[in-house]
Amino acid sequence: EAVFGEEENAMRKTIHLMGMFVLIFSLFISLFPAVSFGEILTIKHIVKQTFGGGQSPDDARISGIALAKREALEKAGTYIESLTVVKNSQVEKDEILALTAGVLKAEVISQDNFATKDAFGIEIIVNVVVDTSVLEERVKKQLQDRTHLTQLKDTQKREKELLQQVAKLEEENRKLSANKQSTNKLKKDFQKVSDGLTALDWLSKVVRLWDGGKFTDSKKAIEYLNNAIKLQPDLGLAYKGRGLFYCTIGQYQRGIKDLNEVIRLQPDDSNAYDIRGLAYGRYLGQHRLAIENYNEAIRLKPDNADAYLNRGVAYDGLGQHQRAIEDYNEAIRIKPNFALAYVNRGVAYDGLGQFQRVIEDCNVAIRLQPDDVEAYRNRGLTFNKLGKYERAIDDYTKVISLKPDDVGAYYSRGNAYGRDLGQYQRAIEDFNKAISLKPDYASAYVNRGLTYLIQGNNNMGCRDAQKACALGNCKTLDFGKSKGLCR
Repeated sequence: EAVFGEEENAMRKTIHLMGMFVLIFSLFISLFPAVSFGEILTIKHIVKQTFGGGQSPDDARISGIALAKREALEKAGTYIESLTVVKNSQVEKDEILALTAGVLKAEVISQDNFATKDAFGIEIIVNVVVDTSVLEERVKKQLQDRTHLTQLKDTQKREKELLQQVAKLEEENRKLSANKQSTNKLKKDFQKVSDGLTALDWLSKVVRLWDGGKFTDSKKAIEYLNNAIKLQPDLGLAYKGRGLFYCTIGQYQRGIKDLNEVIRLQPDDSNAYDIRGLAYGRYLGQHRLAIENYNEAIRLKPDNADAYLNRGVAYDGLGQHQRAIEDYNEAIRIKPNFALAYVNRGVAYDGLGQFQRVIEDCNVAIRLQPDDVEAYRNRGLTFNKLGKYERAIDDYTKVISLKPDDVGAYYSRGNAYGRDLGQYQRAIEDFNKAISLKPDYASAYVNRGLTYLIQGNNNMGCRDAQKACALGNCKTLDFGKSKGLCR
């Protein structure tokens, strides 16, 4: 009896969650000519910020820098808005600035004091450098991490609110000064807004430490988050960011504790319930608790496509595939180009044995997002189940071209070559690659060993069988012994 196997559960392992924490972290064109390939563009923006009365030079500097960076990023946002991937993803207007802040950095290049006969002030010059050769790829990654994008959007919204408060305070400050009235009562208000803007700046530094699904410096990330919370103990965004941080390093209970604080401070924050649901469901396996959180997220925001998608994942985790499909349907109704929802709905259809529907959903996901690794993987696994082995191999090969270090794709392609098509040497080459990428991959040793035995190479086959058994999988060794091929 052949020992080849394991792919039957592979699709269930590749199900996407909105804002998956390996991918997640939270905190967080009409003005320009068309973008040409490989062009480096610099957007320069100047803000002249006056001060006096109840507004200190330091408060003016902080608000001026925040304003200059924001307005520079708004200008750069016209390039983001022009990208094909943004148009195809139906990105909302209020998400453009969030996307821009996620992929571009506004740098202060100078800040100089000036004086006129009427006022003192600070001139702040900010540059945003746009490398068009990598812009689309960076935006694409941001769009795939919806939780991160929501965090960026929330941060931009909060910054806008604080800058509006600054403008109101400055107007009041001018009126009091003009009437020669005391402005002392405004000092605390200016300071509070400055603390808020500085806290948001700490959060933006955390965002810049997020790269490829992990923090480049976890020590600095938690330091910056703690600094933000110290400055603004009632800033829900900072607790949300720290909660996400703890989840990325496996401290889920600490993450949930911070998310509880977010909900206490902002009880109508749909996104906080959504993220807490992810913590309960994805990492603690408490799918029913996760569903309760998604229910609340949807109650607060009925058009929250992400919450429907995540609740679908939780239902799928409970084996309730039809309920999962209903939620994915709703996510797609709200957001018709939601590639992730098509991929996940395909997984749910697989659970019901409706393989043709799996392929249909994977086809749509690939049309919407041509480099979606999981869509190709799932379609390949489904072709394999339908006996369409060459087409399955084509999809595994596509996965490898998109993600050369994908162990599972080499393993699955090796099985298709060996078990299904009898091309044993090609199967061995793929198992070799899988093992080189993951030296403790017991299943790859199991199936490479079996392939060697089928070829009559008992020495190599039994050696692999023994290695697999030492790693906890003795199937090939038992098979070899039962046939008198291994001792």
